[in-house]
Amino acid sequence: MLTVKPPKPSQDADFEDLIEQKISIPADYQVYFTRDVFDLGNPVLRQEILRQSELQVSAAVFVDASVMAADPALEQKITDYFTASAQINLLSAPIIVPGGEACKNDPALLNDFYQRVIELAIDRHSCIVVIGGGAVLDFVGYGASTAHRGIRLIRVPTTVLSQNDSGVGVKNGINFAHRKNFLGTFSTPDAVINDVDFLYTLSPRDQRAGMAEAIKVSLIRDAGFFDWLERHVTQMVSFEVDAVSYSIRHSARIHARQIASGGDPFEKGSARPLDYGHWLAHKLEALSDYSVRHGEAVAIGMLVDARYSNLKGLLDCASLERLTRLLKNFGFTLWHDSLQQHDSQGQLLVMQGLAEFREHLGGELTITLLTSLGSGVEVHEIDDELMQQSLDWVRQQA
Repeated sequence: MLTVKPPKPSQDADFEDLIEQKISIPADYQVYFTRDVFDLGNPVLRQEILRQSELQVSAAVFVDASVMAADPALEQKITDYFTASAQINLLSAPIIVPGGEACKNDPALLNDFYQRVIELAIDRHSCIVVIGGGAVLDFVGYGASTAHRGIRLIRVPTTVLSQNDSGVGVKNGINFAHRKNFLGTFSTPDAVINDVDFLYTLSPRDQRAGMAEAIKVSLIRDAGFFDWLERHVTQMVSFEVDAVSYSIRHSARIHARQIASGGDPFEKGSARPLDYGHWLAHKLEALSDYSVRHGEAVAIGMLVDARYSNLKGLLDCASLERLTRLLKNFGFTLWHDSLQQHDSQGQLLVMQGLAEFREHLGGELTITLLTSLGSGVEVHEIDDELMQQSLDWVRQQA
């Protein structure tokens, strides 16, 4: 049988074989700074849960195990808070999540999370509240953003690092194949509620670790804030509430401004200035089997990259000395022996972090270096020999 094909349309025909589709998705959320979030007279959490609905809202609460252990009365506080509101249906007692990187390394925990969503009939109109440190926020955020293609999420960060940095952002993630945050999503929370009272349940080590991110934002965005940290380091180390609260608010504001106004909130490009010092930090965490806290690893990564900036003629010696002194005054340990691990060819394993960082971002390698305290520049090549010299120098400072 002879098949006759239809004639091709002429140039003048009213014919179009392209649909141009453009979707704009507005995203807005509030970052609150408060105290005693579960006090019955504190309306912030209640208002945010009900913000998108005048009807009853079902809610589930996931809590970092270490936070619950530090405050045994927290479970009753949570229950009483939700019971006091007739419009909020608390679906179960607070659900405990293992804290730290353990929750991001165990696939079984993610399956358990999804099973809870199914058992409790949590849907896209429900609200999940997550209370915990950065790892738990990452884990529950990833689960919430993938179940039902996205469930409403309110974050209640409980560590310095998560209140001044990660909890304010739009990223969620879990680890895979020894790669930090290999699986993840970009998903904005409904709200972030920073309660400074939670910070006093932390160990001195964890209190200090989170301060590294405040130093980081000062290095890349705000020289005046670096000066402030130098002047107030004693109050910060003593964990005086006024100094710590100011530092967290200022850091969070800088992070929020970068996400909203930096031109790349969902990291489509290759640059990630907020991750100054992080290529080494992420690798160090893995090499140490996560015995090194994220903030502790960032402190070392910042100094290594500052020394490299100095060797490249970008950063003056006086600024490098000020940063070294500040990190020491905060009490950071500036070296870890896992940085000396080699592969079978004799290459430093930490140097693999550069390739992994590039792979994670996509595109060309992009590393932020310092040109002064408060400003940086993006580079796309790293001299391995100079970087190893930087590592040697930092080891000598420890």
